[in-house]
Amino acid sequence: MDFTSVLRLYVRRRQRELLRHYSEPEALQEEVLQSLTSLAANTEFGRKHLFNAIRSYGDFVRQVPCHTYEDLKADIDRMRHGEADVLWPGRIKWYAKSSGTTNDKSKFVPVSSEGLKNIHYAGGTDTIALYLRNNPQSRLFSGKGLILGGSHSPNYNMANSLVGDLSAILIENINPLVNLARVPGKQTALLGDFEIKRDRIALETLNKNVTNLSGVPSWMLSVLVRVLEVSGKKTIDEVWPNLEVFFHGGIAFSPYRQQFEEIICSPKMKYMETYNASEGFFGIQDDPSDDAMLLMLDYGVFYEFVPIRELESPRPNIVPLEGVEIGENYAMLISTSCGLWRYIIGDTICFTHKRPYKFRITGRTKHFINAFGEELIIDNAEKGLAYACEQTGAEVNEYTAAPIFMDNNARCRHQWLVEFARHPKDLGLFGQLLDKKLQEVNSDYEAKRYKDITLQSLDIIEARKGLFDDWLRSKGKLGGQHKIPRLSNNREIIEEMLKMNV
Repeated sequence: MDFTSVLRLYVRRRQRELLRHYSEPEALQEEVLQSLTSLAANTEFGRKHLFNAIRSYGDFVRQVPCHTYEDLKADIDRMRHGEADVLWPGRIKWYAKSSGTTNDKSKFVPVSSEGLKNIHYAGGTDTIALYLRNNPQSRLFSGKGLILGGSHSPNYNMANSLVGDLSAILIENINPLVNLARVPGKQTALLGDFEIKRDRIALETLNKNVTNLSGVPSWMLSVLVRVLEVSGKKTIDEVWPNLEVFFHGGIAFSPYRQQFEEIICSPKMKYMETYNASEGFFGIQDDPSDDAMLLMLDYGVFYEFVPIRELESPRPNIVPLEGVEIGENYAMLISTSCGLWRYIIGDTICFTHKRPYKFRITGRTKHFINAFGEELIIDNAEKGLAYACEQTGAEVNEYTAAPIFMDNNARCRHQWLVEFARHPKDLGLFGQLLDKKLQEVNSDYEAKRYKDITLQSLDIIEARKGLFDDWLRSKGKLGGQHKIPRLSNNREIIEEMLKMNV
């Protein structure tokens, strides 16, 4: 039975409400700020920072400092031990173990019941609402969605709190009715061993009518390859002929697009990006012809932005939504209904449009290379790799890059470790093309590369098949929402991988 028409009626009101993102976005954010400070006024944090006296954004800035995770860690630890009314009203049971960290130290992001409902699940609902708005012929709910998630982390659980990947928390708390429209079963979905999970997903979904996929591109691709191996089919279309969309997020899709298009050949297949992090659901691609995402403004998340070049300044110019400029690279600060206040999330974005406010993710505040003043960010790297692949017919599975620091002759360069899905015929040419594109998209890199005076031509090392998975496995991070650190300002990660590249 196709329930898509029923869901269209369900989301119609929300589709109308979403128009405020286009007509009065700043007003939405003002309402969120007043709501957050009002609800949290009687918490320990709210009393300390005089939330009852906040009447404007200016008041909020004067009374609330910016925070890193380390600033809030002591309060979060108390909350995990069962203390109530600390950063947010009541007791918070669930904590999302952060992914994408470059060491074994974990962050535990509070996920309140309000955050689950009004941020994360609201984002999922709006993704469906916008998809159905843009695809009037969709039969999305004539079958099931394959949702690829993470697992719980019982070793971190306490008597008064539970820990897991965000995706596992969402699966655990979702309305039971939703489970009727998704695969795999809950027991398989929450498995911690990704390799076992991948096999079970393949077996459980072979004979299902899967119409949509949701997950991180790298891990979803691994699952789909396993589905083809188990089924003996050549394309996913043969396994699931009614598949129509992949809702993806977590990492850039561009390095994986060609591989998805090679195994999903249906002309009706669509791809839709979302930005759902442990700290909140922030963006949805609202226009199929534009890969920028709409910033979601009424979820119980108040946004602020600081230009990357001022991030280390003692007095950075932090601006609310109306103060952003198109083309500027910003670090994002958030205040949320999960108890994060002016929290530096670590992601960087660049706005492409105002009213509505649309953006692209450009990288991480800690994942860049600036060893020689080149300020290379992930967005640059993705564009460079995409160009080199286009020109050579290569396909990249995974990559990481780091600086090689100056030797006695003052020579230095970047070193790239790349695992290819399709090898370039000439690895040297691939490196030249990558270097050329990096100079085109980053003027600081171009200046440092001028006549090889400061920075010499980059060095590419080909990684053996499975190296990146093996490195993640060695860190206990294979599967779920875990990601490869793409760019590092030191050689710790790349040296670990090079030792395994045998």
